[in-house]
Amino acid sequence: MKLSRSDRSLLAEWAFTIDRGLLVALLSLIAIGVVLSVAASPAVALKKGLPTYYFVERHVFFAALGTILMIVISFFSPMGVRRLAAVLFLVSVAGMIVVIFSGTSINGAQRWLMLGSYSIQPSEFAKPAFIVIVAWLFGEAASRSDMPALPFALTVWALFAAILVMQPDVGQTVLISTTAGLIYLLAGMPVIGAAILMALGSGGMWLAYMYFPHVQSRFDKYFGSAPLESSQAGRAIQSFTEGGLFGRGPGEGVIKSVLPDAHTDYIFAVIGEEYGAVACIALLGVFAFVVARALRRAAAEPNASDRLAIQGLALVFGLQSLINMGVNIGLLPPKGMTLPFISAGGSSMLALSITAGMLLALTRWRPDPQRLKKPRWIPAIDEVQLGGQTPST
Repeated sequence: MKLSRSDRSLLAEWAFTIDRGLLVALLSLIAIGVVLSVAASPAVALKKGLPTYYFVERHVFFAALGTILMIVISFFSPMGVRRLAAVLFLVSVAGMIVVIFSGTSINGAQRWLMLGSYSIQPSEFAKPAFIVIVAWLFGEAASRSDMPALPFALTVWALFAAILVMQPDVGQTVLISTTAGLIYLLAGMPVIGAAILMALGSGGMWLAYMYFPHVQSRFDKYFGSAPLESSQAGRAIQSFTEGGLFGRGPGEGVIKSVLPDAHTDYIFAVIGEEYGAVACIALLGVFAFVVARALRRAAAEPNASDRLAIQGLALVFGLQSLINMGVNIGLLPPKGMTLPFISAGGSSMLALSITAGMLLALTRWRPDPQRLKKPRWIPAIDEVQLGGQTPST
């Protein structure tokens, strides 16, 4: 099917305005995730007493569903993205509150709601919605003094962070707070406010260390023992040594048979062992391309709220990727955070698809509204010289 620029259909408009480089990079990550799930998941499934391709089939299902979701959202206008974010945030926060009182506890954290055989993590869906909302509020605060957007943004931020801490999910709290703080600075807000927020964040981390045993344990193990003594983290680091530059070969890795989370939090270690450091750097390059492409597009966006939303979504996507990779190579303490589109997980896959769909929607090429305004009418030179009379022939 051929599309012409004279075609005014919704599909044609989407095809000519979408950022194709960004779209291809995101689809590539989804495809890479499906391929890598075949390498990492079967060993974990057998260890858990499940069918060999149980996690592979789940990954393919959610990857396909996520791709459709991403494409559908990419058709939205910026206003449509903000409306979706508002509805999604309200529903997700309501789900998070339900989780606190009646959710399922997994690995010491209460973050999931069970729907049949599937678990849903509402906080994953709230994350991209929160970014779009605070970006809009910070954008309004920077351009309008008659609207209490800044206090409202800080209230939404504090509410979301407080609910995350109650689950508890300190890692996600740090991620969304770091991203929101960067949006605050990018919006041109007062630097003194950023300093206060940093002080509050530092105090919050100290309190988390003092009052959450699992946080204290992870930090103590990370700073107080040799890397190879810290269970999954140590084995993950060792996998990169075993893999070398080009890896041991697809399916030849052994780390996936001893790591319970080899298909989720530590899939980057599986990539390092089986495909080598070169493949890891190439994958890092794809993530970097997505972030850089989005930030470059944001620089050309005239609307402040849309620009901040693009920057925020790109930053939360990139920071989550870096945190996962940093944990795998031993640069950061262990944290249960997935590698976008690569790790297995239903909620994570769908939430990241929403993030990517919003990013694609906001980065579509649209004419500058200022350029569409009709130029001010200027009398012709002849009419000015002749007092508004046209010369006779």
